[in-house]
Amino acid sequence: MPGSIEGMAKFLYSAAMSVDGFIAGAGGDMSWLSEYMGPDPTVDELIPQVGALLVGRRTFSGDDPLKGKEGEGEAFGGGWKGPQVVLTHHPPAEVVPGVTFVTGFNAAVAEAAAAAGDRYVAILGADVAAQCLRAGVLDEVLVSVMPVLLGEGTRLFEHPGGAAVKLQPMSVTPAQIAAHLWFRVIAPPGPKPQPRL
Repeated sequence: MPGSIEGMAKFLYSAAMSVDGFIAGAGGDMSWLSEYMGPDPTVDELIPQVGALLVGRRTFSGDDPLKGKEGEGEAFGGGWKGPQVVLTHHPPAEVVPGVTFVTGFNAAVAEAAAAAGDRYVAILGADVAAQCLRAGVLDEVLVSVMPVLLGEGTRLFEHPGGAAVKLQPMSVTPAQIAAHLWFRVIAPPGPKPQPRL
């Protein structure tokens, strides 16, 4: 399985996606995903490699496929515990245990990388992932393709008018409920841009 370089966090955009390219349904609905959740060797192997989460505010406050069930509101359905960094323009007044709210992108990236150590920073949220890609900090993409067509919603990645982003296949793993596609982001020629800290 792909992994991080020793001593350095890698940024991984990980998402469940419909066959037609949506990670959330209309209005951010995530209920479509609930019937596809269950034991999965690829996810089970990934979880201990995740050192921190970098999460968009809409994803953090949004719908949960486990609404009303065990694991609701918890990362990976309760299968993972650790530091979460939420990128938001409007941090809440109340303290949320284990969650750091950060208003600036560069500061959020630095905080998540420091928290992850030599493990993955798992990115949750299409907008945050797109920002990481533009900043040159996105290393890998793991897409779990679910056997459903949603027709509308939030796309895995959307950048109208943007240049194509080339990906290098790392692994393709079929599972009972999904096909996992793991890619490395191919950086443009020259040194990798670093976020300003």
